[in-house]
Amino acid sequence: MTGDLPAALAGPGRIFIDTNILVYSYDHDEPRKQRAATQTLLAIGGERAVLSAQVLNEFYITVTRKLKRPLDGFRAREAIDVLGQLDVVPIDAGLVAAAVVRSQQSQLSLWDSLVVEAARRARCGVLLTEDLNAGAVFGGVRVVDPFA
Repeated sequence: MTGDLPAALAGPGRIFIDTNILVYSYDHDEPRKQRAATQTLLAIGGERAVLSAQVLNEFYITVTRKLKRPLDGFRAREAIDVLGQLDVVPIDAGLVAAAVVRSQQSQLSLWDSLVVEAARRARCGVLLTEDLNAGAVFGGVRVVDPFA
């Protein structure tokens, strides 16, 4: 583990996990990132981990269609069943409205804003992703890149 990750994992707070972290834990063609993602997920444990419905959707599409060695439908469905047992933030009109405002204020894409706002709704102090600038803080949610 590198960068801010050990400190981010040391606290008792909830941690939002973005799609790319989950995908890399299944990507055998990226062994360094697979190892880092797997170690990170194990360190967090299920009690502090938070996802969103958007993350589950993106995960399924990515692992079944975009990996060099995609998961078959059965394995992907098994993974979704396991991940679905974590705290999953639903997407509703209020979350979308908050994400639109965040997108306009922070110059983020709507998809990234939905992730940030889902993390805020779940009261996560940390958002694990490689898609945003590490160290950035959005409404009290600090971005940490576990691969940095």
